[in-house]
Amino acid sequence: MQLRQLEYLVALARERHFVRAAAACYVSQPSLSAAIRRLEHELNVPIVRRGRRYEGLTPEGEVVLAWAHRILAEQDALRQELSALRDGLTGTLRLGVVPTALPAASLLTTPFCERHPGARVSMESLSSADIAHGLAEFELDAAMTYLDDDALRRLPLYEERYVLLTPLDGPLGGVRSATWSQAAALPLCLLNSRMRNRRIIDECFAADGATAAPAIESDTVAGLYAHLPAGRWSSVISHAWLHMFGVPDGLRVVPLEGPAHGPRVGLVTGPDDPPSVLAGALLAVAREAGVREALDALLRTYLDADDH
Repeated sequence: MQLRQLEYLVALARERHFVRAAAACYVSQPSLSAAIRRLEHELNVPIVRRGRRYEGLTPEGEVVLAWAHRILAEQDALRQELSALRDGLTGTLRLGVVPTALPAASLLTTPFCERHPGARVSMESLSSADIAHGLAEFELDAAMTYLDDDALRRLPLYEERYVLLTPLDGPLGGVRSATWSQAAALPLCLLNSRMRNRRIIDECFAADGATAAPAIESDTVAGLYAHLPAGRWSSVISHAWLHMFGVPDGLRVVPLEGPAHGPRVGLVTGPDDPPSVLAGALLAVAREAGVREALDALLRTYLDADDH
């Protein structure tokens, strides 16, 4: 068995098409097909269900694919560790981030790159479900995501705090705090219901006997923030977003009455034990970064500014 055969199998499972998989591996389609047939012969199991076109993997093929991901990940880890001993940490850290944590990601990626100037970060915005899949399939080294009970190796970073961004001249522009039901009565722009953060916020509205009916919904934090400077709209945001976007002119931050903390966001790594050299280096940075303290201090700055 050769590592190249496993790479071909992983590409085929990802592309679900022999020609596209061959192109991704920079080989001809007959070469890729022959290599996978040799792998089937060497392992003495059928791996690919074949018809007129690719039809998926057999049950045995799914097992081989899982091992292929693991073996190739171990190969990458070996290369990274040897490279780190020789030249310092190099390579590309593949980091998945849920969209609502993206504004805080630089609190980890910047000190990581400063500590390891030979390494690079490839960051991708993904849903929590896609992150779980990417970690399990060794397609990601680490992720910033909500910490569910079934998470793998994880390091808590911060708890989301929800606040209201609202126009200074609006109905709640002068209050010291607001209820969720008061916020629900405002002209709102919120993330759409496919976003995990929005579903959490809807639960908070419901706990106060209210239902939010936003006139504008967005699937990105940036899209939501783009509407706020107009001075018409209010929004419920996670305090972590203040790190990147701040408070637009003409708006202020109003605390919302209710739970002091929302769900936890943390750094999660995959099933490899120990984690890859790159993931381990990011974990080391995260333990010292003080993300929770930095975000809480930023929120206090905005709240104290309003008090004065």
